[in-house]
Amino acid sequence: MYDFKRRIYEVLEVGSVEDRSSRAYDRLMTVAIIVGLVPLTLKGNSRYTIAIDIVTSILFLIDYVARVYTADYKMGYKNYKAYIAYLFTPLAIFDFLSIVPVIYIFLPISSWIGLLRLFRVFRVLKLIRYSKTMIVIANVIRKVKNQLLAVLILIIVYIFVSAMLVFQLEPNLFDTFFDALYWATISITTIGYGDISPVTPVGRLITMVSALVGMAVIALPTGIITAAYMAEISRKKSKYEL
Repeated sequence: MYDFKRRIYEVLEVGSVEDRSSRAYDRLMTVAIIVGLVPLTLKGNSRYTIAIDIVTSILFLIDYVARVYTADYKMGYKNYKAYIAYLFTPLAIFDFLSIVPVIYIFLPISSWIGLLRLFRVFRVLKLIRYSKTMIVIANVIRKVKNQLLAVLILIIVYIFVSAMLVFQLEPNLFDTFFDALYWATISITTIGYGDISPVTPVGRLITMVSALVGMAVIALPTGIITAAYMAEISRKKSKYEL
């Protein structure tokens, strides 16, 4: 018996080299994603950008509904919990957010409605599905997410500590604590715009320490991801050689 739902899942998710329908669908969605980003490169709206938003949003909506419809195959179990669980996966959330921008076309423009247009940027994240390299990178990040989270917490703690120190040592330099956080973030990333610069010896010492620590801390995620990526590539090569 022909399983229509299973076939939809295969076209959407499997994407084997031999499956021409799946490959054609992947190409169609890749083109739609790229074209859907064009309005972000233009100022204002025209009938062309509105047409692009409507057409691509319809395609993304069909894709989203089809993926929710076949979520039980993707999640590996057949009950309503599979559909609910899928809705809260990162890619499903990005799929939903990529559809939202079309709402501004049909509603009265206001400041917050206009911000919906910025959600178009989430469409670029949909490309993860249609690139084997991006899928590998996404899998790598998923495997080292705990290490990356630990590094992120370390960076945030250091930013707050250095911001509090310089905020107390340079009371005339910052109007608010947010300004101190901004300075600490710029310093730890070693960007150094120069718009806020400590003038006391102690403040400058903290800036130098922050920059040195920043070079070490910011390099940690790169090392973690690179090591995990190389391990993943080696694992795949070993799998194909067997």
